[in-house]
Amino acid sequence: MFVKSFAIALSLVLAGTGIASAQTKKQAPAQTKAAAPAAPSLIQQFGDWGAYSYQSAAGKVCYVLSVAKTKLPTSGVDHGDNFFIVTQRPGQNISYEPQAMMGYPLKDNSKVNVTIDNKTFVMFTKDKAAWVENAAQEPALVAALKSGHSLKVSATSKKGTATSYTYSLKGVSAALKQIENCK
Repeated sequence: MFVKSFAIALSLVLAGTGIASAQTKKQAPAQTKAAAPAAPSLIQQFGDWGAYSYQSAAGKVCYVLSVAKTKLPTSGVDHGDNFFIVTQRPGQNISYEPQAMMGYPLKDNSKVNVTIDNKTFVMFTKDKAAWVENAAQEPALVAALKSGHSLKVSATSKKGTATSYTYSLKGVSAALKQIENCK
């Protein structure tokens, strides 16, 4: 299951490498025409989080990734594969950028809520992905991941279906530490 999910995540991450950082509120990521990056390689697995890296035209990219443990609703919905990712792109001055990647298109102009314990962070959406709406909150979200006990992502599909996913935080701190010095 993890190998299949990793292969899907790998293709999503590679597809997303041409997307510029979504650092400003409601700014949609723009496609760039960079050369295709090398395939990501697993640095190390830490519990439910893996640390990965690959070389892109703009430099080395490192990220941590986890797969959703539970998906709601449980019937009548094709969730696809869902991931939560935190990326480092030193060559682009991007440090610890959280992103939710869904297995389906998200409702246009909708929001994704990321709740870690009792803290909620709002993300804006584009296609199948979501980024923190207020980039100044990214460090707080990453800190919450490190100290948190539960992670829940709530979204609305393009079809209007309310969905939610839970992720284990087991190993996230060690995985983030592993990519700390990505260069």
